[in-house]
Amino acid sequence: MEGTGQELYKKAKTLIPGGTMLLSKRPEMFLPDHWPSYFSKAKGCQVWDMDGKEFTDMSIMGIGTNTLGYGYQAVDDAVLDVVKKGNMSTFSCPEEVYLAEKLVEINPWADMVRFARTGGEANSIAIRIARAASGKDKVAICGYHGWHDWYLSANHNQGDGLSNHLLPGLNPNGVPKNLKDTVYPFHYNNYEELLDIVTKNDIGVIKMEVVRNFGPEDNFLQKVRDLATSKNIVLVFDECTSGFRETFGGIYKKYGVEPDMAMYGKTIGNGYALTAVVGKKSVMEAAQNTFISSTFWTERIGPTAALKTLEVMEELKSWDIITEQGKKMQNGWSELAKKHEIDISLNGIPSLSTYSFNSDHGIEYKTFVTQEMLKKGFLASTNFYACIAHTDEKIEAYFDALDDVYHTISQCEKGNKIIADLLEGPVCHSGFKRLN
Repeated sequence: MEGTGQELYKKAKTLIPGGTMLLSKRPEMFLPDHWPSYFSKAKGCQVWDMDGKEFTDMSIMGIGTNTLGYGYQAVDDAVLDVVKKGNMSTFSCPEEVYLAEKLVEINPWADMVRFARTGGEANSIAIRIARAASGKDKVAICGYHGWHDWYLSANHNQGDGLSNHLLPGLNPNGVPKNLKDTVYPFHYNNYEELLDIVTKNDIGVIKMEVVRNFGPEDNFLQKVRDLATSKNIVLVFDECTSGFRETFGGIYKKYGVEPDMAMYGKTIGNGYALTAVVGKKSVMEAAQNTFISSTFWTERIGPTAALKTLEVMEELKSWDIITEQGKKMQNGWSELAKKHEIDISLNGIPSLSTYSFNSDHGIEYKTFVTQEMLKKGFLASTNFYACIAHTDEKIEAYFDALDDVYHTISQCEKGNKIIADLLEGPVCHSGFKRLN
C-alpha cells in the first residue's frame, strides 16, 4: 500500500517540473515508487514521514546540511528569538556584521565577506567578483559548483565536459551558446592538465573543490596555489560541501594551502539558509565595480542561525565528532563486506562517506539496500553524511540491520538468488543521468 508521501509526489510531478526543487532529493534517486518522499517532523537524526512513521536517517542528512542534527535546540531557539523580534526590516540586520567578523577570524588570510542563501548563489557571486578582480572572463574549474549559466556553459565546450564532475549527461539547454570556451574543466590531481589550460588560454580564475572523494597527491594543491600566484590568477576554493567537516573552517586548513577566496554553505547554518563568500580585500573590493545585490540576502534568520551554529561547533568540536563517526561507518562497511565476501569500494572524507558495489548488479544492490533498510526503520543508501546525533548505539543498530541485507546480496553474488526477483520496484537512478 502506498503511503501519503508517494501519493503527494505523484501530484508534485504534475505541478512542479521534475517533481522537486533539488535533484538529489528526487525519490527516484533512492527507491522509485516506494520512497516516503516528504517529512512531517525531523529531530536529531530521526525523521517522520507524513504517515507518522519514524526512521533513523543514516543517509544524506538533508544533503549534508545538518552536522549538529535536525532541529538542534540552541540554533532553533536563537532563530525563534529573532523571528519574534522581526526577521525583515528597512534596516539591515546587525548579525551579518557579527558573522562577517567571525568568518574573518576563522579565515585569517581573508578580510571581507559577502553573504547569500544557497551554494549556487555563493559560487556565482565568487565568480562575478573574481572575474571583476582579474579583469578576465575565462575560468578553470574542478569539481561541482552549482547550476548557474557560468558553470553549465562548460558543456558547450566539449559536449559533456562536466561528466567527471559528478554531473554526467547534463544538457546545457537555456545556457547562452556564446558562453562557450569561457569555462574549462580540469581533473583533480592532474596538474599538467591545468597547466596546459592556463598556458593555452587567458585564465583569470581557478575555481576548485579542495577535496571530494580523495585527497591531493604530489603536492597538488600547493602547485595550483603557486601557479595562480605566478600568473596573477584568482584562486577560489569551493568549501560549500567540505567546510567545517574536518576543521573549524575550510578543509584547506588540513593541507596548509590558502586561497584568495572561499565559499561556505550547507553546514554553516545547520539547516537554515546561509552561504558565505570570504576573500582577500584586494579581490573582494571588486564587488563594488560590478552589481551583486538581492533582497532576501538581508533577512535575519540565516546569519542568526549561522552565528549560533558556529558557536556550538566550536564548543563541541563537532568536526572531530562527525569525522570519528564517519570512520566507524567506513570500517563497518568494510568489515561487513569482508564477512559476506562482497566487493565494495569506499570514497569520500569520513563525514561524507560513500561506497559502491563492485558488481555488474551494483545499482540493483544499492536499490535493494534502500528497500530493505526502509522496512527496518532506516533511511539508507550507499552513503552516510554524519552528524553529532549519530551515536555509537545508532551506528550499531544500523549495522545489525544491514547484516541481513548484505547476506542476501552475497547470496545473489554467489548465484543462489537473483536480485531482480527481490526488488519490489524499479532500480534507483544513477547520478543525474536520468532526469525524467
